This record gives sequence, C-alpha cells and structure tokens, in this order.
Amino acid sequence: MPIAVDLLHPKKEIEKKKHKKKRLVQSPNSCFMDVKCPNCYNITTIFSHAQTVVLCGGCNTVLCQPTGGKCRLTEGSSFRRKQP
Repeated sequence: MPIAVDLLHPKKEIEKKKHKKKRLVQSPNSCFMDVKCPNCYNITTIFSHAQTVVLCGGCNTVLCQPTGGKCRLTEGSSFRRKQP
C-alpha cells in the first residue's frame, strides 16, 4: 500500500505551514529586514518580530507597529529580507 505523501521531498507550502521544530530541516520564522521609509527613503534594519515601535532615523515616522507575533509595517513602506 503506497503512502499518499512523499516524506523525503515535501512541498515547500506544506513545510512552511509546519512548526519550526517539526520541519524536515529546522529553520526559524524570524528574520532581519531592510525597511525603506515612504517619506525620506531612508533604509532602516528591523527585526521581523519587533516588540517595540520602530521610528525612522531621518524623519521620525513610524515604520512598524508590534503585534502578538510579526510586526505590522506601515502602508507605503517597502521591505527586503536580509540573507544570513
């Protein structure tokens, strides 16, 4: 009787939904991001699960608001994940 799911080669969508410790290869959900301010285009590095309000260094606008998990970016700001 064949198995319906391939355990050696799981799909990326299924692996991303699993808990970080239950994946085939353990990896964290958090990362550092470069966020560009919508007003002055200054780039600031923030943590994806920031627990405090992050302000822009140039114009003091709010870049992200903390939530229970990942932080919420303000509208108009763009981001890029930093690679380790």
